[in-house]
Amino acid sequence: MASKTPDYALLARQLDALMDSADWLVNAAQITAFIMQQVDELNWVGFYLQRQPELLTLGPFQGKPACNPIPFDKGVCGAAARSRQPQRIDDVHAIADHIACDAASNSELVIPLMREGTLWDVLDLDSPRRARFSEEDQAGIERLVKVFLERTSLPDWLAAP
Repeated sequence: MASKTPDYALLARQLDALMDSADWLVNAAQITAFIMQQVDELNWVGFYLQRQPELLTLGPFQGKPACNPIPFDKGVCGAAARSRQPQRIDDVHAIADHIACDAASNSELVIPLMREGTLWDVLDLDSPRRARFSEEDQAGIERLVKVFLERTSLPDWLAAP
């Protein structure tokens, strides 16, 4: 049975109200908890940060302990970071280089977070249900990411020395 699609416009307004700090760490923790609570049928939501070239490092998340690090040439998160394009995967088991941190995950949505042409990180959502993420879900999560980016200062690891 399909999940009811959340009212992403309402969620964006609620997230905007929740973002009462410009601090990246605070807002990253808030958005992952918010999405985990507000979007049905998820078993993991979190960030992988680009702190080194061609490598993603685990950041704030909700769910079981996760794989770390993830090179850009591996998995769905790596593909999103490498291509700078969202990845919506209906069946992660059909992806040859999928990284299985949680065997219960069957579908995945990964959104790269960019500002001024620079990749900050990727937001990764996993679900135990195959084909969990629709085009509407992708657009809705991208809308939440936009709120996050608008309300959040440049992370320390990207700031000029």
